[in-house]
Amino acid sequence: MNLLHFINAFFGDSAHWHGYDGIPTRLAEHVRYTLEALAIAAAIGLPIGLVSGHYGRGGTVLSLIATAGRALPTFGLLVVLTLLVGFGMVNVMTPLVVLAVPPILVTSYEAMRSVDPSPVDAARGMGMSEAGVLFQVEIPAALPLILSGLRSGAIQIVSTATIAAYVSLGGVGRYIIDGLYQRDYEKVVGGATLVAGLALVTLALFWAIGRLAVSRGVRRSA
Repeated sequence: MNLLHFINAFFGDSAHWHGYDGIPTRLAEHVRYTLEALAIAAAIGLPIGLVSGHYGRGGTVLSLIATAGRALPTFGLLVVLTLLVGFGMVNVMTPLVVLAVPPILVTSYEAMRSVDPSPVDAARGMGMSEAGVLFQVEIPAALPLILSGLRSGAIQIVSTATIAAYVSLGGVGRYIIDGLYQRDYEKVVGGATLVAGLALVTLALFWAIGRLAVSRGVRRSA
């Protein structure tokens, strides 16, 4: 049986579209985990990266922190936290946030450092405050790169949030974990297809956000 047959059998089975284990329910859980982890990671990474980039300080330290964050094994961290604190959302959110912070942190820093200094100097010369320079000059110019960091973090979270199923939570990972346990490869392939689809939808959403939020002049220069 080929891959397309498994996909067709999974999505064609009406039992997979209803109930607590239905596709809509599992997708909603997966999206919720993703949004929560991305919000926490952005709340940590964006302010540090933007302010550090604005003042041009701490780049080496941020790179070291990001490298350390990337080096941590996500599944290993999940197992350790489960042993320490038991089952729950904390031990799922922590690895996802640790995974997403580095690209957001480093990219936002580099985005600020890549802004043309001429308009920044002009804004300061006109008496604009540092906060005004940051929010009215630098961030609008750096927005494409900032969004690319958020997009990278979101894609990594979407792809890795399947680990929630390892600790008895929901999400699309339930199909993969349960399918492997039951040797139901139709479920495994269906779950993997849903994860890939969510990643593509995430890319499309960030493309649309970029078109709406980034000014045309900045898009052309980028």
